[in-house]
Amino acid sequence: MLNLDILFSVNNIILFMAILTRLSGLLSSAPLFSTYPIPMQGKVWLAALIAFILFPIVQYHTNFVTPTNVPALTIILFKEFLIGYTIGFCANIIFIGIEFGVNMFAIQMGLSISQALNPVSGSTSPVITRAYTYLASMIFLILGAHQWLFAALYNSFKSMPIGYTFAFSPELAEQIIHITSNLFSISLSIALPIFGVLFITDVLLGFTSKMMPQMNIFMVSMPLKIYLGLLLSLIFMRPMAEYIAVLTENFLTHIAQIF
Repeated sequence: MLNLDILFSVNNIILFMAILTRLSGLLSSAPLFSTYPIPMQGKVWLAALIAFILFPIVQYHTNFVTPTNVPALTIILFKEFLIGYTIGFCANIIFIGIEFGVNMFAIQMGLSISQALNPVSGSTSPVITRAYTYLASMIFLILGAHQWLFAALYNSFKSMPIGYTFAFSPELAEQIIHITSNLFSISLSIALPIFGVLFITDVLLGFTSKMMPQMNIFMVSMPLKIYLGLLLSLIFMRPMAEYIAVLTENFLTHIAQIF
């Protein structure tokens, strides 16, 4: 017969709260799960369901000491939320870098004035940025990257168990900083092929305006750059999709090794 007093003991309730807090940190910063259209109630119930599944496993593999006061409990919950948020943030660097890179050549194309809601960041961005965000989201789902994130979170309960100890070593901080620094390389890798061609186009149009002053270069440059940018986006769509797929696999493998 199931003993409800043991099941709903103070130690089990606090342990469940710690697991739920780490999952909440992940869902508040991870790609797709932290998107704007997902209702908050849905994310809360998803975190509770996964925490309910992980609870017996974590309870079996950890020696959790129940905190005796509110400040100690607050420190534990803050640490759990920080670990989950860090895992999700490291994975979200890919989407932030893609959005930043596409914004660079969208401004060069002249599409920065056409703003629309970006479902990943929850803010407004050019329409072409939203298209690349959808592309990255589909690749993320096709690769099963969301499962990799939950696997990394599950492994983090072994490498960083629930409790007062927090192994925040200099090596861990260095690896997290290294992942974050890849934001600029991702942005340049996404933007440079199209941005470079559009920049050369601007230089050539400048020479053209000097050679033919009577020509209204502004009436020609705007539709030309938009047409050229969209054409280059279609040409480079497949290589960029392959690059994003490889990038996602490398990032998630690195995150799994860290945590």
